[in-house]
Amino acid sequence: MLDKIDFDKGNGLIPAIIQCSDTRQVLMLGYMNQQAYLKSVAQGRVTFYSRSKKSLWTKGETSGNFLDIVQMSLDCDGDTLLILVKAPKAVCHKGTKSCFTQEISLDNSTSAPNNLDRSSGFTQELEQIIALKLEQKQPGSYTYALQSKGIAKVAQKVGEEAVELVIEAMSDSKELFLNEAADLLYHYLLLIKVKGYSLTQVEQILKQRHLEKESQE
Repeated sequence: MLDKIDFDKGNGLIPAIIQCSDTRQVLMLGYMNQQAYLKSVAQGRVTFYSRSKKSLWTKGETSGNFLDIVQMSLDCDGDTLLILVKAPKAVCHKGTKSCFTQEISLDNSTSAPNNLDRSSGFTQELEQIIALKLEQKQPGSYTYALQSKGIAKVAQKVGEEAVELVIEAMSDSKELFLNEAADLLYHYLLLIKVKGYSLTQVEQILKQRHLEKESQE
């Protein structure tokens, strides 16, 4: 790919967008020169070129939050990289998972608009939260306590939540219906995790079915 990358357009540098391979959340933006790119490919970890220090730096060499590369893509103009990485604990030096946390209102006000949708993409983030609770075996965690009772109990809970959702679907209460839907989704994600699978695998099946259907039409 090196011969297809246009480093000259940016005076030897190209922007590299870092995105979580699981949630597709944009984590940060850095810059690479040819040496940083080659080192990243060789080590399988993202290395940037620091414009302030005028030297290479491997993200995570101080914090331990390395960006392990899953996939690299080059844009149509050959001057920007999109790099998918394994989900890190944190990326920003402020301790947040993403550097992009400051919302900008389009109406020039200082506060974010009230109708801003903050839930987009949270399902996959929730999947990671569940995984973390199970991994850390958090005391008092409902998630860990239910998982500890075994797969049969988790599956039974999913069935119970599904029945409760169906019941609420017959009523006129928006609040009750949405809350039962949320309960079902949470326990469904837990069941998938306990079985050793991921939401991405389920999505891949749905995507494949969609593509097959499209090809037949």
